[in-house]
Amino acid sequence: MRNHAFGRLPFTVSEIGFGAWQIGGAWGEVSEADGRAALNAALDAGMTFIDTADVYGDGRSEKIIAEVLKSRSGTRPMVATKAGRRLNPHVAGGYTKANIEAFVDRSRQNLQMDCLDLVQLHCPPTDVYYRPELFDGMDELVASGKIKAWGVSVERVEEALKAIEYPNCASVQIIYNLFRQRPAQLFFEGAKMNDVAVIVRVPLASGLLSGKITRDTTFAADDHRLFNRHGEHFDVRETFAGVPFETGLEAVEEVRKLVPEGAAMAAFSLKWILMNDAVTVVIPGARNAEQAKANALAADLQPLTEDVLSAAREIYDRLIAPHVHQRW
Repeated sequence: MRNHAFGRLPFTVSEIGFGAWQIGGAWGEVSEADGRAALNAALDAGMTFIDTADVYGDGRSEKIIAEVLKSRSGTRPMVATKAGRRLNPHVAGGYTKANIEAFVDRSRQNLQMDCLDLVQLHCPPTDVYYRPELFDGMDELVASGKIKAWGVSVERVEEALKAIEYPNCASVQIIYNLFRQRPAQLFFEGAKMNDVAVIVRVPLASGLLSGKITRDTTFAADDHRLFNRHGEHFDVRETFAGVPFETGLEAVEEVRKLVPEGAAMAAFSLKWILMNDAVTVVIPGARNAEQAKANALAADLQPLTEDVLSAAREIYDRLIAPHVHQRW
């Protein structure tokens, strides 16, 4: 597995990291034992970046991470968390230094870390990006020694472009996958120019791009792929990358034809993301050790050919772009 510098920060991270939403909640039942096993398997496979958030299981994800890391020896992986979604209501006015600092203190306790490696604002309303006083406050949290750096997790390309105008924005987390290709057009170049790390989330479109979901797949009542399919509880872009379910299944069958013999579609889909050199780390989730190991296999695939990349773009343009491209 290749390693990349994390933007301008003094961290080196594996190109495939561990997304810890699933071990927190909202993906159906995942036991704490399975969560620990998944994370241990990811670390054993060479992953050195973990992404979580304070709202994943109301702190459960952060606590599992702390427990696993405490049990392991060797160099500690980089741990990134997110803050802001605990606000109720979740409105721009709630994004103050005082509120974020309270969330940071809670995460420091959950993760058992005096100084957090990276804190990302967790998909705040667009207006927040136009409030420089908040970002000044984030700089103050760095100066205080509570966090080493800050970044943002965004919903829209436009938000990402605005965020990197702030000189101390260290990273941007954004949805990018075979079904969400717009970030590569303008934002990725801006990130490279500003030496901003790019963290790619929802890389498998909530499992669609694993190739294992069918029209007959059933989801648990507490799985967001059931209860948020149309954006009933949070932004629909976080569920199946905002692609209508039936359309996504149709596109998956087209993508399946591009997967090399012997490779899994999930690994192929992750490799497609890693073909863009602006990507610092991609963070697929895992419900168990087997899924974590399977995600790591993407690093072993041969680079995709130009013909394959062109075919993937044609599928996106024809089937997916009309639903998502100009929205996010």
